[in-house]
Amino acid sequence: MEPVKVVIGDRLGKGQKVALGVEKAGGIPILIPGVGADMKVGDVMNKEQADFGISFCGSGGAGAITAQTKYKYPAEFGLRSIDAGVTAIKNGKKVVGFGFMDSEELGKRLTEAYVNTYRG
Repeated sequence: MEPVKVVIGDRLGKGQKVALGVEKAGGIPILIPGVGADMKVGDVMNKEQADFGISFCGSGGAGAITAQTKYKYPAEFGLRSIDAGVTAIKNGKKVVGFGFMDSEELGKRLTEAYVNTYRG
């Protein structure tokens, strides 16, 4: 079985801790470098044929809405907790948008939720 591919885009160019959490859950993180990376999540997901994407910005919405508008990926945004992200993944969202939350636990739990829901 192919590992889960997760695209990570952070408005401020962060996301390294989330990427580490994705790896710890057995996934392949695709971390978009640079400031404004959140706005490229949909493009990179499409190019890499990723399983899901995580977007981070102040509002928690811009990159997720852009991915949904451009590629029709089901998205949920404005998320402020890991549990809300886990629920969104379990409910079929392919892009989740958070306020700034560069945490290892976030990457790990979202990847685990995806694996358990769609590959378990």
